[in-house]
Amino acid sequence: MISPSIEPFNEAKYKALMDGLECSEISLSEMYFDNEKNRIDSEFFSKKYLKAYQRIKKIPHTTIRDEVEILTDFHANGSYESIASFFKLLDTPDYAYMVRTTDLEKQNYTQDVKYISKQSYDFLEKSKVFGGDVIINKIGSPGRTFLMPNLNRPVSLGMNQFLLRMKKNARVNNILLFVFLNSSVGKLIIERKINGTVPLTIDKEAIRSIYLPIFSNIIIDKIVAVIKKINDFQMLAEKIYNQAIDVLNDSFCLTFNDSFAPNIKSFTSSFLKSGRLDAEYYQPKFDELFRMLKKYNCKKLGGEDGLATIMKSIEPGSEYYQDEGIPFVRVSDIDKFGISKPEIKIPSNIVKDIETLYPKKDTILLSKDGSVGLAYKVEEDLNVVTSGALLHLTIKNTNEVLPDYLTLVLNSPIVQLQAERDCNGAIIQHWKPSEIENVTIPILDIDIQKEIAEKVQESFKLRKESKNLLDNAIKAIEMAIETDENTAIQWLKTQN
Repeated sequence: MISPSIEPFNEAKYKALMDGLECSEISLSEMYFDNEKNRIDSEFFSKKYLKAYQRIKKIPHTTIRDEVEILTDFHANGSYESIASFFKLLDTPDYAYMVRTTDLEKQNYTQDVKYISKQSYDFLEKSKVFGGDVIINKIGSPGRTFLMPNLNRPVSLGMNQFLLRMKKNARVNNILLFVFLNSSVGKLIIERKINGTVPLTIDKEAIRSIYLPIFSNIIIDKIVAVIKKINDFQMLAEKIYNQAIDVLNDSFCLTFNDSFAPNIKSFTSSFLKSGRLDAEYYQPKFDELFRMLKKYNCKKLGGEDGLATIMKSIEPGSEYYQDEGIPFVRVSDIDKFGISKPEIKIPSNIVKDIETLYPKKDTILLSKDGSVGLAYKVEEDLNVVTSGALLHLTIKNTNEVLPDYLTLVLNSPIVQLQAERDCNGAIIQHWKPSEIENVTIPILDIDIQKEIAEKVQESFKLRKESKNLLDNAIKAIEMAIETDENTAIQWLKTQN
């Protein structure tokens, strides 16, 4: 009988083998350390999370619990019943602005925003927001972190958000907290704290337990200076964009009266022509819009004699969604200021010559499903594929209409009202391509278009520059964690 030889335990070889596997080895005592939910799922102990924790623990560190002065949310003001008796969300400007995640994502604090009365603002005493406060999503995209700009007006916290304000003598101030939680290590630290249930959420206790690196005042001052410049750029970008809107509005002088007389229509001239029998289609405000547009030179958006060619992309179906491949942009990934990084990718061989579907510079993406009528002009050639819900508009003659001008008109009430009229009555919002082709577009003198386009482009340039500055601040923090502070400071100087 031959006995098998037993190889002596080789720790180095064992560690090398473990490093090549997607598994983690921890002791029983470590399982309950920094684990307030007593989780034992493999995701919580994933290597990426453990390595992120190791990076922070090898340098001076603290926790949010030890540095925070205020950690609050909308519901800290009382029960649903008590809040409901004082709180009402308003669409028209009022005493205080209520900040929502969508406003922070778009860096837009004036268009399509929400307000509350002074009574509501005073009642929501525990969730008043000031410039420089940190806001963290608790649901939807939990853990996503923002820094509130100074709007020079009363601001109240929206629902499904946490507000954090660090102590005045904290070793980690609000700005450093914001930058760190947007770094690669910080995102992993906070991502680990997200509850694995549906919908994904994060709670106050999880926020309090988050580890933070401690840095010297030298690098903190450098980061604070960068963030101040970012805030200045963002506020100026919004101001200039709103100036472009003002030029558009002043050029058309479109006004709407909310108090209209009953709208009487004949069956033959209205119902048979439109094919619509619902009252929503015949609201007086739509008649008023088209009456006003008759004063101006107008053309149809699409069709043979229209301003643009309209192309539809593909809708491959969720069975083709994957983690690798070509980024797949959906309606939820865009707003009028840009495209966020898509979470979904599709295979490159899903259709022949897939490159023909890539949006080119100055292509206007227009949503026809979900959030209908949302338009974004592509700033550069993109190697992405958009969903079938995003139409590609290419202007036929840029001597007649400029891309930035047309995009602004598409996002204005001039077109949004037409979208509302066409889509009324549907449970799921859908704007038919045939209806989009017939959208009426007023055309201003080319010199006024150029004035509008210049303001829009300057606004986008400032937004891009502010993003680059934030990327620099984040990278500097990552370098300080991975290497040392001096290396990070010297690199940051080269970027300025």
